Amino acid sequence: MASTAEETKSETKLTFRIFEDGDYVQKKWQEAIFEADHTHKCPTYVHRTPPCQGSCPSGEDIRGWLQIVRGMEKPPEGVSMQEYAFRRSTDANPFPAIMGRVCPAPCEDGCNRNNVEDFVGINSVEQYIGDSAYREKFSFEQPPALSGKRVAIIGGGPAGLAAAYQLRRDGHASTIFDAQEKLGGMMYYGIPGYRTPRQVLEHEIQRILDLGDIELRTKTAVGIDVGIEELEREFDAILWTIGCQAGRSLPVPGADAPNCVSGVKFLQAFNDGTLQVTTDKVVCVGGGDTSIDVVSVARRLGKIDRVNPKDRPEEVIGGYVAHDAAFAASRKGAEVTLTSLFPKKAMTATEHEVEDALREGVTIYDGVVPMEVIKDAEGRASALKMAKCSLDDKGVPSAIEGTEFVLECDLIVSAIGQGGDLSGIEELDNGRGFIDTDKFYRITDRPGHFAAGDIIRPHLLTTAIGQASIAARSIDSYLNGVEPKTNPKVDVDHFSLLEKLDESNLSPEQYDHTQKWGTASANFAVHNYEDRSAHEIIPADELFLGHFEYTPRNKREVIGPDASHVLGHFEERHQGLSDEQAVAEATRCMSCGMCFECDNCVIYCPQDAVFRVNKDSSTTGRYVDTDYAKCIGCHICADVCPTGYIDMGMGE
Repeated sequence: MASTAEETKSETKLTFRIFEDGDYVQKKWQEAIFEADHTHKCPTYVHRTPPCQGSCPSGEDIRGWLQIVRGMEKPPEGVSMQEYAFRRSTDANPFPAIMGRVCPAPCEDGCNRNNVEDFVGINSVEQYIGDSAYREKFSFEQPPALSGKRVAIIGGGPAGLAAAYQLRRDGHASTIFDAQEKLGGMMYYGIPGYRTPRQVLEHEIQRILDLGDIELRTKTAVGIDVGIEELEREFDAILWTIGCQAGRSLPVPGADAPNCVSGVKFLQAFNDGTLQVTTDKVVCVGGGDTSIDVVSVARRLGKIDRVNPKDRPEEVIGGYVAHDAAFAASRKGAEVTLTSLFPKKAMTATEHEVEDALREGVTIYDGVVPMEVIKDAEGRASALKMAKCSLDDKGVPSAIEGTEFVLECDLIVSAIGQGGDLSGIEELDNGRGFIDTDKFYRITDRPGHFAAGDIIRPHLLTTAIGQASIAARSIDSYLNGVEPKTNPKVDVDHFSLLEKLDESNLSPEQYDHTQKWGTASANFAVHNYEDRSAHEIIPADELFLGHFEYTPRNKREVIGPDASHVLGHFEERHQGLSDEQAVAEATRCMSCGMCFECDNCVIYCPQDAVFRVNKDSSTTGRYVDTDYAKCIGCHICADVCPTGYIDMGMGE
């Protein structure tokens, strides 16, 4: 009954209020209109960045591809909606199908629709775009002719592949070096296949390689198999995207026990197929997404009753042996525990991933800190001593005296952070196991060397991809002998009205840049339009939220087993949206900072000063215009604009 009451409440709740907190006086709109007449202000159409794009580390034009899916921005002739959305989304990020599944979606946290009822399911629509591209076998547009320059990319993970993609689009060839046999980095060796389906991942990687002139040298460790000097002789620039493959061990006594392993190595052993079962009692120390993957995998793998010492999980994870696939036939459920310094609500792991782990039978102890690894007579870990803890303002834990307790275990997995492995290339080490760069991702004091991704600072996959795109632009500038341009403060790959006009065969006429009157009717000017998207995000309080009705989110189906069915369950979690669901969800986008052609300004203008642009001249971003001979400056149009696209300006 509780859930029914909650559903009823959410369906009937008001999403917009006339009064703000502390405001009990209704505005007299008539007085405001006549007062506004004295301001001599007229509407200006201002394009700003929506918070979803401002929150996206890859810099995707999220509003743009949502508008394409919803049908507002029409594709060029002969191009389907799905393909056009694919092209727009992959300007910044070439992995829509994978990112739509695994990105924790900071864009959704920033979505202004949260101030109405619930965020737009950006993640699910991105998966729809990626899955459509996978089914229809969409390819990237033909790249330009080669420049004659070749770049060495060290690391074939998300950052390295994204850089190769962007460099080829700039006309530069590249060679990817990777110590592993397969490309993908953490997308392949770190994230379980039921979250990143291997056939989809391999397809998105191959689509990049199909651009051509991207050479592969796998199973080649730079610093061991090939030196930096050799790379400098062979290549015109070098990009380091080696990621962070070294997990941190627990900073407590006894953590050197052989059955204390890192989360990175645990997941790698599972993803390359050598780890088929775990053991009776697994304890993972963490609280982030990696730790959730560890415990979810451990619950799925389970245990077998009698394991030969040489087949213990730590032997497999250490790379000494591999499990026979027949182990899977006699799996039983393992007891899996996750510990976290932070309370569940404050854990860095995505909230729904934490909920999935609990449903799958993982026990979570939150607000606790490890104190000591207790060893048995063989020197192996047999238990982990824990204590409740408090955190200071910097997040440093302090054990609370008298709260100690012991967790028995056969395997301890540390997922408390990662570091870089700079073996053989120690000269790049900043002293903390990472590589330092400037804002253009150039390595300090090493001309021609660049870096991106986790080796700078471990973060999200989308962050690594965004850094790689900027690094690729910097490399392009370096190869052309010019200084790189400063990146926009807010939006990197934003909508360009001029590009849209060109695409729609509506390009402005040539202009000799002499001072002239009459730009309102001239064809060389885009009338009354201002682009602030490179430096300004539009907040919810600049929108007219009263325009938007309560519209529940179209949620994709998630296949999540419970504790009694998780053993051996490796089916994909996220089932994609249908065409109808994707369009409906994209339609929930409020198009913050960009006209979405609702006609409010035209309908409510008392002077008929605001009018629709003729259809043969209209396109996205140029739907309405203003006759200043009729405008009285009442700013009703700005008040009723749902997207905050209209500012009152152009006057005294």
